[in-house]
Amino acid sequence: MFKFIRSILFLFDPEKVHYFTMKMIHITLMIPGMKALWKKMYVVNDPKLKRKLFGLTFDNPVGLAAGFDKNASMYNDLAYCGFGFIEIGTVTPVGQDGNPKPRLFRLKQDQGIINRMGFNNAGVDAAVEQLKNRTTKLIIGGNIGKNKNTPNEEATSDYVKSFEKLFPYVDYFVVNVSSPNTPNLRSLQEKEPLTELLQTLQNINAKKDKRKPILLKIAPDLTNEQLDDIIEIVDAVKLDGVIAANTTISREGLKTYAKKVEDMGAGGLSGKPVNNRSTEVIRYLSTKSNKSFPIIGVGGIHSAEDALEKLDAGADLVQVYTGFIYEGPALMKRINQAILARA
Repeated sequence: MFKFIRSILFLFDPEKVHYFTMKMIHITLMIPGMKALWKKMYVVNDPKLKRKLFGLTFDNPVGLAAGFDKNASMYNDLAYCGFGFIEIGTVTPVGQDGNPKPRLFRLKQDQGIINRMGFNNAGVDAAVEQLKNRTTKLIIGGNIGKNKNTPNEEATSDYVKSFEKLFPYVDYFVVNVSSPNTPNLRSLQEKEPLTELLQTLQNINAKKDKRKPILLKIAPDLTNEQLDDIIEIVDAVKLDGVIAANTTISREGLKTYAKKVEDMGAGGLSGKPVNNRSTEVIRYLSTKSNKSFPIIGVGGIHSAEDALEKLDAGADLVQVYTGFIYEGPALMKRINQAILARA
């Protein structure tokens, strides 16, 4: 049934379909008894699935990656899709429209997506208002970034603003310096500016009555030398973990006709094409660091086998995004059942 519905939805503009689908889910879940039905269909409850990391207890190790619920307006409904945690954002201090449309493209042959959204969101204050309506008990992460017009020299200020405002409302933070869709953002992954940014946030965090975990989301396009720097930075600033990895700017090995991909233009590629590289990054970080920090694995998870591969490579938790779009909410159930089968 899902594949039939998907085939119809895939005939239309991806960005419009995204919001239409979420509206339909919201309306569906308002029908009496539907929430209980969805929980029965998609949510796997078992103590063996629980994971304790950086002071938090996750109901299961399968989360929703940032970018899907940018404005924290969908997370209460998405909680019925089988996730163990949901990451909202990326949120910026001031709302911004993002890049010109069209900016979201499907690569059906590759089961991938190219996006150049550009941190389109309503701003941190709007996200806070949405988070005040929280009804789910799931762990909620806050993914933060800088505004497009903020120069890198002032980027730390942007991250601090969102950190402070979101602090009472999210359970952990993710510092996003790895999106390819905000000009020069990825240069913040260099050792010196990244250390300064993360240390500033940690200093603020330490002064709170109860600190909250801070993770770093990195690009899959980093070299081994750059990954070595990440390992050093995590140790130096006592970071709580790493999310590996964001979308890639690579277009290697695609089945989709090259001219069609070229016409789509710039943007980050997600889905199946990034699966192997994200697993390589996870394995490298885990092995080289002697598993000294938690890793959330994301990138190309479209099946239970993909998720298990990430976990075997060294990930402690996994996140899906594009796989959710292509496979539907049953994907989370299949992954959790596969994890239980190996418990």
